[in-house]
Amino acid sequence: MCRDLFASFTRSDQRRWGEVYVRGLLSVSGRKSIRRMAEQVVGWEAEQCLQQFVNQSPWDWVPVRRRLVEHAMPAVQPKAWVVREVVMPKNGSSSVGVDKQYAHSIGRMINCQMGLAVFLAGDSGASPVNWRLLLPRSWDEDPARRSRAHLPPAERHRSRWDLLLDAVDEMIGSWGLSPAPILVDACHTAQVEPLLSGLEERGLRYVVQVTEGTRVSVGPRARWSATLGELVAQRARHDAVMLSRRDDMNATTSRFVALPLTELAGLYDMGPGGPYRGARRVLAEWPVSQPDLRAIWLTNLSGSRLLDLIGLLRLGHRADQDLATLADGFGLRHFEGRSFRGWHHHVTLVSVAFAYRLLRRLEERDEADLRLWSRV
Repeated sequence: MCRDLFASFTRSDQRRWGEVYVRGLLSVSGRKSIRRMAEQVVGWEAEQCLQQFVNQSPWDWVPVRRRLVEHAMPAVQPKAWVVREVVMPKNGSSSVGVDKQYAHSIGRMINCQMGLAVFLAGDSGASPVNWRLLLPRSWDEDPARRSRAHLPPAERHRSRWDLLLDAVDEMIGSWGLSPAPILVDACHTAQVEPLLSGLEERGLRYVVQVTEGTRVSVGPRARWSATLGELVAQRARHDAVMLSRRDDMNATTSRFVALPLTELAGLYDMGPGGPYRGARRVLAEWPVSQPDLRAIWLTNLSGSRLLDLIGLLRLGHRADQDLATLADGFGLRHFEGRSFRGWHHHVTLVSVAFAYRLLRRLEERDEADLRLWSRV
């Protein structure tokens, strides 16, 4: 697998060190520092070479990610693209993009790097394939830090939704992928409309988690507004079909409701499949034993059954679990380099290691099934 993924590398030594790094991510227990990976895979004298390969070597990570998708797609059979915030705690202030900032996914201020990961998520697993680094505004006007981190001049602070759309555009455009519904958590942004409009302008389907306080226009010709929480509270009992379903991923039982926001209907071009009527709906979840909402989403999957929407939400939970595994089990948070290039190299190689383990697990499952059927 590594030989194929690293075929775009111009030198054989780059391909060799790429495989060493991936082997280290897969085999070294505990902290996966470059020193420990070098020592345990090929010997201590390789540390400098491995460090240079990750942090300074000029290989392009984009062809590796594109090729990784070709390996992952047939096995994962993605039903959604799940976008998640990635938090990498750091000491000091020199590593690219590091700052004391609020990390939404952990709910507190922390000195860290933050990025976005795009997962291909299906019933058999989720695999990260594309990444973006979030640069705080403080890095825009700090030439000394930018120089030390070898940050390209064009890399500036951008909103996370702008970076999300940029990653999706790359996957649909130059990578040539057919888009699945986009799942993303937007609970911690005051203005969710730019994200929704950006997705809709591209003809993309989405399920976007928002807060109960998100305001929407309702009523004849949108003459008044209400929060999504108010709308659900007022109409759920009368207009909605309620569904109780046990979620075996977190052992809870919830009720779900999907309500149309008919005044916000629009017609969006979905490409080869023809026009897609993307009327927005609000999807809400309550624990059976509690009156308060657990979560609320906006979606333009107006024709989807409630069960299908819940199935997409489960894929989001799967990606959350896999991201937690990536953090320490595959060394995502263990990167010690400081450069922009090194960050992208590291997260790409972590993606390769994770995909390899996922594909091997699926192959072993299929082989076990085949042996079982051969006995019947």
